[in-house]
Parts: sequence; structure tokens; C-alpha cells
Amino acid sequence: MRGVSNRRMSPALSFATLSTRLLFALMLIPGLSQAAPSAGTAEPATSADEAWQLHGQATYVWQHKAAMSAPYSGDNSLGGPRALSYSFTATAAAGWRPWAGGELYGNLEGAQGVPLSNLTGLGGFTNGEMARSSGAQLKLYRARLYGRQTWDLGDEREAVDSDFNQLAGLVAKRRLALTVGNLSVADVFDRNAYSHDPRTQFLNWSLMALGAYDYAADARGYTQGFAVEWYHDDWALRAGRFALPEQPNQQRLDDRLLRHFGDQIELEHHHRIAEQAGAVRVLLFRDRARLARFDDALAQQSATGVLPTLDQARHQVHSKRGVGLGLEQALGERVGLFARWSAADGATETDAFTEIDRSLSAGLLVDGALWQRAGDSLGLGGACNRLSAGRRDYLAAGGNTFFLGDGGLRYQPEQVVEAFYNLQLHRLLTVSLNAQRIANPGYNADRGPVTVLSTRLHLAF
Repeated sequence: MRGVSNRRMSPALSFATLSTRLLFALMLIPGLSQAAPSAGTAEPATSADEAWQLHGQATYVWQHKAAMSAPYSGDNSLGGPRALSYSFTATAAAGWRPWAGGELYGNLEGAQGVPLSNLTGLGGFTNGEMARSSGAQLKLYRARLYGRQTWDLGDEREAVDSDFNQLAGLVAKRRLALTVGNLSVADVFDRNAYSHDPRTQFLNWSLMALGAYDYAADARGYTQGFAVEWYHDDWALRAGRFALPEQPNQQRLDDRLLRHFGDQIELEHHHRIAEQAGAVRVLLFRDRARLARFDDALAQQSATGVLPTLDQARHQVHSKRGVGLGLEQALGERVGLFARWSAADGATETDAFTEIDRSLSAGLLVDGALWQRAGDSLGLGGACNRLSAGRRDYLAAGGNTFFLGDGGLRYQPEQVVEAFYNLQLHRLLTVSLNAQRIANPGYNADRGPVTVLSTRLHLAF
């Protein structure tokens, strides 16, 4: 992973160090010794407009990768031997309502971590909290700084709760909103109630988002730009343009939004089936940037006998297009279903997300109130990820992409199964046990399968 520090901290030692940080933070929070709320005591949405807010979170993920079969490896392979990994993030989030309809948000974040195999060798990576720029030293940075203005288009209102980057109050069901600044594209697009946040839900990259959605982001997952959203009762239409990195999967953003950009448009409809709430989303995206095409690289190999790197083949500006479909559906008061399908044209290299050209994922999220453990949750999901023919041919010829490169390829779709249990120790603190099984890691039938076990500590207030 480019930008990752070469220094390494023992994951076992870091577990003790970071756990101490979490426990110390817990001691500073008033009322932590109070009992956790029982089932049915969640606070309802308030009708009063929240003037300002302060929230915080800290998340630690420890992972153990079992040894796997690996008869050969390349520069960007998932390692065969047993390995350990960890990530830690902490966020301070503030929100302010300076006038009616106006909102301002800012997040200061810190991150550190040691990835598995330098964050290479998979399409569906096992830890959605692992930033590409992570290293063994804690780094502080501005994650978000943006404003939102909302104009009411009707009188009927609905209540929203206070949450991270969401001020409580009443919003018109018919409204227009403009968001401008530094944020994550995932704050606005592809928001699924049952699988969206790796800090509390599924960890695998191909389950937490549309796998083939190469959305604009720097190496930490943030960008700058704007989005416009139109809400009309059960319908919502949103569109946005955001900055892509100057070089694929790098930290520095290209702010020339008239020349290089990531565009997306999403149509959303909320419905009820047998009195159970659900939503369907259709998303289209286009990235325009200086990107390498796989057919250009292979043509150059035919002409010269030498397969170029993608850096050497990155000569022209190209557009990358894709589509995504998303579903969320309550199956009862305590069970929710999600499903996603996405596809990109696959002609160019990955610009900002991961090495997936086709993806189908689905899963269930179950509330622990079903077994008298309100606040707990159980998740079970799976994904099947595929590569385009051009990317497969380039890898089979011995090429390296940003995340993949075994030195050869016996292609098969990468298949992911993930299960987790969230145990709420207190209303502020959750401990999760997570297991992932990945067949054909890196889309290579010659390698794996691999099992990754995780423990996640999440503190939020």
C-alpha cells in the first residue's frame, strides 16, 4: 500500500495499548456506570431543532488471518502464512445550525494501523476501517468540513434524530438540499440502513458498499465537492460532483472539477411491503481522470514484448462508468435484509476504491431484542466479486494493479462470507466478534481459501 509507513507495531502489543486508550476514554464519560437501557427504551426523534452537537467515536479492529494455501506469490499477493493486523480510528464531530435551514459540520479524525499484506491481494478487503494511508503511528487529519443548506418545498414534516453529522429536528418531506465541502461521497450516496458502516456493521469492503462503485476519494476515503438532493415524499433524487485523486489511490486530490471529476446520480424510492418499510436505489457514476487502460497496456506488450506497469500506461484522460442497484427491506420489527448489485465498465484501472468490476452482495441484520438482548445485533452476509476480461488478462500476463498481482492468474470469482455478533456492554460501548471466509482471494483459484477472524471495539457518544 503506497503511503503506508514501513514501521511495524506488534498487533498484540497494540491491542493492549489501544484497549487502554478506550478504557481511559470511558472513565471520562459521565454516567458510564449506569445500566444499559432495556428493550423498547430508545429515545424517540425530537421535534425541537438541535442548535449544536458534539459527538465522538473510537473504533479498534484486531484481525487474525489463518495460514492459507499459496503455491506462488507476487508483489501484490495476500500472504500465505498466518498474519495479524489492527486498525484504530478516533473521531471528534461537531455540528452547528447557524440559521434556519443551515447546517455546518466538522470532523477531526486520527487513524493508525498495520494492514494484512500491505493491503494487497484481495478485492473485498477484510477491514473497512483500514485506510490506505494508515501506518503504525497515529495521524491526525481533517476528515470533514462542510455546509448544508435546505429549502422547504412543502409543509408536511418528519422528525430526524441527533447523530454523527446530523442535527436533530423536523425536516420537510418535500425539500431541496445543497451540500458543499470536504466529506465522504458515502455520506450522501449508497446509504443502506443494514450495511453501510464498518464501525458497527459488516467489515468487508464488498459488503459495506457497492463493490464496483469506484467513488471519488483520497487514500483515507474523503474528498471535496458538492451534492444536490431533492426530496418529494417517498422519492429522492440526488446528484454530485467530487474531486478524484491526482494519481489513483493517492492522498492528494485534483481540485480541477471542470476537467477531472467523479460524477454520480442516484434515484431512491421508499416503500412498504406487508406494512414493512423498505427502499430501492439506482445509482449511475462516471469518473473522468488520467487512467491506464488494460487494452493499451496489453497492446504495448504485443508491440515491445514487455508488459508495462500501469504507471507507464497512464497517458490519457479516460472516463470510467458504472451502475449500482441497492435494496433494503425490513422483514419484521427486528430483521432487515439488504442486497446490492454493481458493475463498472472494467476497461480502466481502479481510481479510488477497490479492484472489483462486478459485485453481487446480500445479507441480514438481526436485532438482539429477539432474544432479550436489545442493543445487540447479529449479521450474516455474502458477496461474489468479479473482474473484467481486460483486467484478468493483464493480471494473467504477470501485471500488477494497485491491489492485485500474484505473478499469474487462474481466474475464479472472489467469494466472501461474513458473520458477526455485536455485544453491547453499555449504551456507549460495543464489542464485536467477526468471521470472514474468502474463496479465491485475489480472484485466483490457485490460492486460498482464507479465514480471517476479527474483534472490534466501538465506543460512541
